[in-house]
Amino acid sequence: MRDAVKALTDAAVPFQGPSAAVLERCYDKFEAHRVASAAGIDCPDTTLGSDAGAAAFPVMLKPRHGSDSIGVRLWMQGELPQRVRSERFIVQRYVRGAELTVAVLRDRVGMPLHIVLPEGTPYSFWRKYLWCPVRMPVGDNSVAERVRQVALGIAMIFGVDWAARIDLIHETATDRLRFLECDAAPLVGARSAFAASFKAAGIDRAEQLQMLVNEIPE
Repeated sequence: MRDAVKALTDAAVPFQGPSAAVLERCYDKFEAHRVASAAGIDCPDTTLGSDAGAAAFPVMLKPRHGSDSIGVRLWMQGELPQRVRSERFIVQRYVRGAELTVAVLRDRVGMPLHIVLPEGTPYSFWRKYLWCPVRMPVGDNSVAERVRQVALGIAMIFGVDWAARIDLIHETATDRLRFLECDAAPLVGARSAFAASFKAAGIDRAEQLQMLVNEIPE
């Protein structure tokens, strides 16, 4: 997606999708953490792999660039692998809680979804796309509204100008909402979490498609 957006932008070809600047900002997890933290968003402590030093375990190891939880791994104790001790990886303090995701499209926000996993289980790529855990609307209305407000704020901070899916974790012990990732080029198909989030908010597929192609429903 990054290469396609860059090519279209460089060629001045109009398209519906995220701008190259937004995509690049969100694709870099370390930069996204820096920008969000500086704006007052609650995030897990995050360092580059090259600066991790004596990490306070447990931690999440993640590729610095990417999305969809590719390469995410929980590291409980012991020395960090040498391969992650570089600027190509981030080391993030592990947060135990409920995995949440919510769709944002410009100024519209969907219903937050709870990814139903045993608490403490990392939401890795293979669990996301091979195990396919149940997604259900967040049942606590006050938490759901907090998630929606936080997600909209994050989208504004990053300058999201099209569709995005924002992932957070609701920390059980503290009731804090921690920002994990803003995917500025999410899957938007009918079975995606993006579509499910808007459907749960009462926005049907036809209206979603109109929104995605920048048409204003009557």
